[in-house]
Amino acid sequence: MSFEINATKREQQGTSASRRLRRASRVPGIVYGGTAKPQSIDMDHNDVFQALRKEAFYSSVLNLNVDGQKETVLLRDVQRHPYKAIILHVDFQRVDANRAIHQKVPLHFVNGDVAPGVKTQGGMVSHVMTDVNVKCLPGDLPAFIEVDLKDLSAGHSIHVSQLALPKGVEVVHHGEGDPVVATILVKGGGKADEEPVADAPAAAPAAAPAPAPEKK
Repeated sequence: MSFEINATKREQQGTSASRRLRRASRVPGIVYGGTAKPQSIDMDHNDVFQALRKEAFYSSVLNLNVDGQKETVLLRDVQRHPYKAIILHVDFQRVDANRAIHQKVPLHFVNGDVAPGVKTQGGMVSHVMTDVNVKCLPGDLPAFIEVDLKDLSAGHSIHVSQLALPKGVEVVHHGEGDPVVATILVKGGGKADEEPVADAPAAAPAAAPAPAPEKK
């Protein structure tokens, strides 16, 4: 899916100028990165608001048209009003088609209802992760990564290393090990392959308190 956002260069800065823009149904923003200087911009509020309702907008390379000059960018930050449906500010970062980028990509889970752990073993799918941070060239950036649960049994998990990644895409995660993406829990919250835990030995009775010394 391709997205294009039309924007205008913004010369006036400051809180008062931003308030005037918002009253005129415009969203202040900035585009930065690459070899060009950061440029303050403003955009139509409804255009931005509708684009932000689409999941793919957050994980796609976007076409930003600033006064007729087009740039490829990534969405980097969105500031929203705490309780009104108003976008306050948007940040974009320029990208180079020949340089790798880092971007969060959502996970789409499929076939959870037909997984053996759910259909025949009475388990429940637990989505441990909802997105992953990937590294790739801008042209290889996927809108999402599909996680197929059709072969997953109760008590088993899918790990990051088992994800089917598009060509040229790799997952970048911090820390050691192979993080769990999804698992199927059995009823009671345990796992099917857990060993029973032996009962702990009964605690020894508490010693009787020593008698108080006699008063002289």
